[in-house]
Amino acid sequence: RRALDARWAARRLNADPGMQDSADLLFADTTALGPLQQLQRERLEHHLAATPKLDLRANWPARALTLAWLAGLATTAALLLWPATPGERAAAERAAIETPNDEATHLALVASQLDIAPPAYTGLPVRTETSLSAQAPEGARLRWRLRFTPQPEGLALRLHDGSTLPMKREGDDWIAEHTLTRSTLYRLVPTGPLPLQEDTLHRLDAQPDQPPQLRVIAPERSLSLRSEGQRQWALEFEANDDHGLGPARLQVTLAQGSGEQVTVTERSLALRGEGEPKLRRYRQSLDLASLGLAEGDDLIVRLEVADNRAPAPQRARSASLILRWPMPPSGESTGMEGLVKKTLPAYFRSQRQIIIDAEALVAEKGRLAADAFLDRSDAIGVDQRILRMRYGQFLGEENAGQPEAPPDEDGEVHTEDDGHDHGDEGGAALGSAISVLEEYGHTHDDAEAATLLDPETRALLKQALDAMWSSEGELRQGQPARALPHAYRALGFIKQVQQASRIYLARVGLELPPIDEARRMTGKREGLGDRRTGLVPAETKDSPVPALWRALEGDGALDLPPFADWLQANETKLEDPLSLVAALDALRAKPESREHRQRLRALLWPLLPAPVAGVAPRAAPDAAGAAYLDALTEEPSP
Repeated sequence: RRALDARWAARRLNADPGMQDSADLLFADTTALGPLQQLQRERLEHHLAATPKLDLRANWPARALTLAWLAGLATTAALLLWPATPGERAAAERAAIETPNDEATHLALVASQLDIAPPAYTGLPVRTETSLSAQAPEGARLRWRLRFTPQPEGLALRLHDGSTLPMKREGDDWIAEHTLTRSTLYRLVPTGPLPLQEDTLHRLDAQPDQPPQLRVIAPERSLSLRSEGQRQWALEFEANDDHGLGPARLQVTLAQGSGEQVTVTERSLALRGEGEPKLRRYRQSLDLASLGLAEGDDLIVRLEVADNRAPAPQRARSASLILRWPMPPSGESTGMEGLVKKTLPAYFRSQRQIIIDAEALVAEKGRLAADAFLDRSDAIGVDQRILRMRYGQFLGEENAGQPEAPPDEDGEVHTEDDGHDHGDEGGAALGSAISVLEEYGHTHDDAEAATLLDPETRALLKQALDAMWSSEGELRQGQPARALPHAYRALGFIKQVQQASRIYLARVGLELPPIDEARRMTGKREGLGDRRTGLVPAETKDSPVPALWRALEGDGALDLPPFADWLQANETKLEDPLSLVAALDALRAKPESREHRQRLRALLWPLLPAPVAGVAPRAAPDAAGAAYLDALTEEPSP
């Protein structure tokens, strides 16, 4: 609305650099101008003549226009999306319901509300969903409130297992309540001449309550040995749960004695955790003296934690933790256990004798001939090998007999009676009792009987065997000085093994099934297998899944009832049966739909049985291969 006068024109002309801010001279009286002003005016007139398309219009205010349009659009959207008041909405819905419509062909769902009240122990708030499909904790209370236009004569919820939940009418709404105990599918089933406009399946997923999860923080190992002077045993656990932890108790068991004279004492201690209701840490320090732990006893503890699930809480138990007070070494012999304990240290002492013999040989090296020095070193190496093989018995290795030394330069073989001293590791030098067992029995360890060593002891014994192997190799090559470090290292490992604990199991013989006396000497062979029977084809379980999977690939008719019966019988064995039920229901509604066929076929793929292993036929050879095979069978010409 601003006036477009001479001042405005002069201001717009001065925006051009060629006007030199002198546009006012063009609108002034020529009689009042001086000589210089008249000269400047002539220059401006020439400049205007040279630029005939001079635009005096101002630029659009882009920023102001953008802000104005944005403000206008926001105001319009707010007016259109402004929610109606509850009274206005109810009036509109009531008017839609009460308005007679004689031309209605379907029932339309105009309002839906699903209230979900989780169990009290979960601590979750009550929430409302507008969708008819939802996820809720197991045991949640569900309440439907539905409104239709026009009103049906009756309404019910039909679950996929065939059960029906009737709905009651309260005013213009239909109400139903249900406790969610497991995941299910359902649909709305009205009563009356009009069907639903959208007759689809709705899904309710029940989220089960998870049991507590336990983790042992201290001690790091399940089996601990009491150290010298230890009086306390520190324990630390961590537990977590999805909805909150309940009471926790520490089960303490004290096992005293050995053999058949074992007494067990149990007690329970209540623990109070630290931290949040869903994540807590439990710390407890046990006084070993007050519990009565003594030499040879085992103290076993286990934490048990419950959650807050009602009415029956879930419980979780940690792994058992054992604190053992080992018995001191004993040299007494009582039964088989005493024999084993008496013999095992004899094996340990022989490694020291090998070290003594090797050190003596190194000291006499300057006074012995080369052949004699090599023979004595080789003899000590044989003793080291015998000892290593006997140690290997405790790891399940077999000793095939006395080893033989390699022949010397003259072809003579080193034997047991050639005059060399082989130490005290012969078969009869270990005592008569154990010698009889080794001669007429089978006393070395295997995976099923005899002495069982814990993993740490086995690892130490394996390192001792490796060191003995290195020592043996140097001794057999005539290098006793280089063998001594390995021998000392083997002796160190042996000393650690000597102090380790061992578990003894009784040998168990072969237990044959009892003989049926009524069938004996009758010659009947029913039910007996034949070793000469060849391979028989494997049997696969009868299932309609493969046939339906192949039929879904085409466009022909489908035989769905057998698969529906199989699905109902195996619902608890499948990972996600509700997806299969929904896909099957959609395909029944539209059997010609290619999309529904492909969806069900994709869900059936993981249910196909694995192919039975078979023998693949040998591929037929080509021309070159056939010629090669023929050449192998041809007899050579004389």
